[in-house]
Amino acid sequence: MSRVRRSRPVLALDAMGVLYETGDDVGEMLIPFARRRGSTSTAAEIERAYLAASYGQIDAPHFWERIGLAPMLEDDYLAGHRLSPGARELLDGATGLFDSICCLSNDVAAWSAKLRKSHALEAAIPRWFVSGEIGLRKPDPGIYRHMRVHLGGPSSDILFVDDRVTNLDMARRLGLHTLLFDPSATTEPGGHPRIGRLEDLLDPAVVARATGRRPRR
Repeated sequence: MSRVRRSRPVLALDAMGVLYETGDDVGEMLIPFARRRGSTSTAAEIERAYLAASYGQIDAPHFWERIGLAPMLEDDYLAGHRLSPGARELLDGATGLFDSICCLSNDVAAWSAKLRKSHALEAAIPRWFVSGEIGLRKPDPGIYRHMRVHLGGPSSDILFVDDRVTNLDMARRLGLHTLLFDPSATTEPGGHPRIGRLEDLLDPAVVARATGRRPRR
């Protein structure tokens, strides 16, 4: 992999809570969905099964079977995910500001693939680094290193946007630039620059402050 420094940063976006509107997809979406559809599994059991699937230890059909539901319900569950306000505007307007855009996500591999296809994200975001494929979840340092190696270039080429400070803390320790996405402005940022709208990433001054270099127009 090339180690030549890019003239523009790579933008690495979290999925749940950044690209997609709901940050706590397990607590706010998955568990309520499972209950409505008749699962008798406890919240803890559903979360354990989800974690196993998001590590790639079980596949998506086995997840649904483990919580007592039919795998055919999967598409109904995924249909509840919505893009965050401003996500489409960011992706449509980012050409020239960033070298490329990728996604670094804790998710079940099959769900991530279905969601990015259904929301037509694959052209704008060609690289997806998903815990269910890698076998590591943020904030494990290994998943960030995996992303960096496959992107090529140094960690300082990457601007990482997440809605969870713990994930940003590890990224910063590893040399990535970081931005906290916090539309409600209720999270203590822990020293990370904060944005409240995804469209803020289209402002060269915001990118410059976060990375220490002005992206080319």
